Amino acid sequence: MKKIIVILLVLISNTEVFSQDNLLQNSFLREGITLNGRWNYIVDVYESGYYNYRREPHDESENPGAGAFFVNAKPKDKTDRVEYDFDAAPTLVVPGDWNSQKENLFYYEGTLWYKKSFDVPNYDASKRYYLHFGAVNYFADVYVNGEKLGAHRGGFTPFNFEMSKVLKPKDNFVIVRVDNKRFPDEVPTVSTDWWNYGGITRDVTIYELNETFIEDYSVQLDKENDKLLKGFIQLNGESKANSKVLVNIPELKINKTFTTNEKGYASFEIPVKKIDKWSDTNPKLYTVSIATDKDKISDKIGFRHIKTKGADILLNGEKVFLKGISIHEENVMRGGRAHSIEDARVLLGWAKELGCNFVRLAHYPHNENMVRLADEMGLLVWEEIPVYWTIDWENMETYKKAETQLKEVVSRDKNRASVIIWSMANETPQSEERLSFLSNLAKATRELDNTRLITAALEDHPSKDNKNIMVIEDKFSDIVDIVSFNQYYGWYGGSIEDLKNISWEIAIDKPVIISEFGAAALQGFHGDKTTMWTEENQAYLYEETLPALAKIPQFSGVTPWILTDFRSPRRMHDVYQNGYNRKGLISETGNKKKAFYTLQKFYENIKIKE
Repeated sequence: MKKIIVILLVLISNTEVFSQDNLLQNSFLREGITLNGRWNYIVDVYESGYYNYRREPHDESENPGAGAFFVNAKPKDKTDRVEYDFDAAPTLVVPGDWNSQKENLFYYEGTLWYKKSFDVPNYDASKRYYLHFGAVNYFADVYVNGEKLGAHRGGFTPFNFEMSKVLKPKDNFVIVRVDNKRFPDEVPTVSTDWWNYGGITRDVTIYELNETFIEDYSVQLDKENDKLLKGFIQLNGESKANSKVLVNIPELKINKTFTTNEKGYASFEIPVKKIDKWSDTNPKLYTVSIATDKDKISDKIGFRHIKTKGADILLNGEKVFLKGISIHEENVMRGGRAHSIEDARVLLGWAKELGCNFVRLAHYPHNENMVRLADEMGLLVWEEIPVYWTIDWENMETYKKAETQLKEVVSRDKNRASVIIWSMANETPQSEERLSFLSNLAKATRELDNTRLITAALEDHPSKDNKNIMVIEDKFSDIVDIVSFNQYYGWYGGSIEDLKNISWEIAIDKPVIISEFGAAALQGFHGDKTTMWTEENQAYLYEETLPALAKIPQFSGVTPWILTDFRSPRRMHDVYQNGYNRKGLISETGNKKKAFYTLQKFYENIKIKE
């Protein structure tokens, strides 16, 4: 392959909100030119590569000068002063976070500039070229050949920019300024219980597209009719209007042509005689091809129904119990942010070994690898956005940031059969402002996608009249399809011995998922079952909690906290935690704890209530 030069720069700003090009659907299966690999980087603590000494952004100046890192300046001769040199700078692997790759960047939060050089093999000036990022945490400014393509805010969702006008066949460079600093008005906000991994954490890819191409599409089973496929196709380009688009699903003998309107959009309905529905026990995927005379894409899509009826969750009309586990997106054993399909196979493979048919991807959108693989493996999925703890509920700009992240993950994963739940938030304190914020998110979600269920991880508390009775008193429970809540009786308050006397009273006829419970244990540390931090204590809590939860009449699923130990700067006990949240059933070294087998046995024996 020919040499490729890219300089990539990612940055965080607390004041500006940038738009991006519309997200390319199914970039996962499109053929592209990868820019993964080693990128040069410069740490910019004072952000002098972005601002001049008057704190004015270089990229807003007509003549930014050599001090602007994104121009990738080189001395013209021996008398010329340039105070940086990307080509002489050290390197980081992309995708990957900087914290786990460089010891001196372990705790770093701030601005770091990435640069990569690239050529474009078989460059064709009649084509359109897009630069796509799987995710950058948290704010990214992106430049190619010294020209700004745009910026993106949000650490866990994909984005892309067209770069056709600035691209050359050879000697290109992309620079990205990345900033992972935390701010009170961002999503998530300043306080979380997970590591704030900075960097270009997912794949970077160049896509060569025709002048008019298939930008977006949806193909879904109608929510009420299992003999009808519904969807849409959106073209991008000068000849997008009145174009013929062919939808082909060979196994279903579907070969239908539709015509786009003046905006390049075509909606469709296709009757089908019989569909082999996707489920956790039958993860059937159909090959779906969409083609115009200028573009063609192919996807693997499953078709299923997910609904609620009273306190039941119905998958394809049959009651299903969600045997789940919560997962953070970390690579066990290697450390750092997980990013590869191999990482996903390890995490979801452990979930299957545990006996799960369901995973909660917490507390942010995970890599597309996870949901694609879940489609193949027959794992139902809960996805959520990082509306977490102390969000600035009264700030409209904060709401827009949350809604944007929601739209981006729904756009990316709307064709994934495994995804059955969109979650709006986790453990958020009640107020009228918060209720309005979350209700608006739920409304926006239903407008984007009415085929899936909505929930949020709420909280329980003791009844005022009886401390042994736990209740859910949250007005948002009236909005959601599923009532979910986190509960930590026996860990954060109460004793494990008392769990047999605890009951939950939930006065609402909806399915209930216990979205979190658990206890921390240091793998390899043993003692009696009442000794804190031991594997025996963690297993004891599971042994007592699971039967207690199973008594809830609406009990429809559970996702204990959590599959593996994960890094958190909040966990500071040098002996037992050492910077890790130890509630995992598997250690950061990949060793299973006793509670893993306790939950596994529960899932083996659980019966669906009729």
